Amino acid sequence: MKIITQKQLYEWLSRLAGEMKLVAPVNSEGKLIYQDIKSPEQIAWGFERTSIPPKNMYFPMTESILEIKQGKETEITEPPEPQRTVLFGVRPCDARGVLAFDALFLNKPPVDRQYARHREALTMIGLSCPRMWDTCFCLAVGGAPDSKEGLDIVLSQFEDGYAIEVLTVKGEAIVEGISCKEIAVKMEEPQIHAGLPALRKSDQWIALFNDLYWEKLSDSCLSCRVCSFVCPTCRCYDVRDELVALKPGLKEYERLRAWDSCTATGYRRIAGGHNPRDTKEKRLRNRFYCKFMYYPEDYGPLGCVGCGRCIDACPVGIDILEVIENVDHLLAKV
Repeated sequence: MKIITQKQLYEWLSRLAGEMKLVAPVNSEGKLIYQDIKSPEQIAWGFERTSIPPKNMYFPMTESILEIKQGKETEITEPPEPQRTVLFGVRPCDARGVLAFDALFLNKPPVDRQYARHREALTMIGLSCPRMWDTCFCLAVGGAPDSKEGLDIVLSQFEDGYAIEVLTVKGEAIVEGISCKEIAVKMEEPQIHAGLPALRKSDQWIALFNDLYWEKLSDSCLSCRVCSFVCPTCRCYDVRDELVALKPGLKEYERLRAWDSCTATGYRRIAGGHNPRDTKEKRLRNRFYCKFMYYPEDYGPLGCVGCGRCIDACPVGIDILEVIENVDHLLAKV
């Protein structure tokens, strides 16, 4: 097994920070978030998971996707190429979240050009989890604390340093110059939660579509959308054109893409004001059906990686793990 010391890791990250954009977990006013760093000393070493997933690095919260100039002729330009970026400290659940994005934006035509550019510029260095944190349930949705899916490089910490495994060509491109030692090391198995509920297959969920359970569950929902914004797999967005300059004979617009959420009141409102999801019950039900039925049937991966962030963030205590358990119990009675 290839091993690097903490000192070697610091030297490597320092070199990367000098060559390209380096993003890592930092403690910002009591919140763990991913930010640009210039030195490995800024990293929140020993972190559990960040408050918000790193999806802003490849699917920005708000970004310009086109610039439009309308004069005698119309000129359309795309934004410049994204900066080459190394994302350090990606937990396995968040890496699987990236694969859920890839399934929609890359693997099924038409390819989303802007997303593809972000992904091409991004190299991900993962950190295996030594244990499942309090609200984690990755095992229930096909993941694991030491999963390598979606990563370019994975590091696993032990007492004397880190085991390092290069998984992709992207990973190979940034490890040049690191002198790793080959040592026989037995890595400890990550601590896991026992007794997690069984997730029913996607085609079974349809039997509960009209069940009163969804109405009861939605009674407390505030439609605040925080569950979507902290989710590594939620990828709904809105597009709007904004006038940025008005000159004689010339109008300049910026076409913006911004995060949206299926739990928002007007998310499905269409021309004429009709809204096919006009109640909280329909919107909240759609959130869970999208994750565990619609998305896997249409694109392959589940729309949930078991990170537990939505459990921690929900102000009224709606718990996705309890939903999985309740659906299992309800289907057992069907």
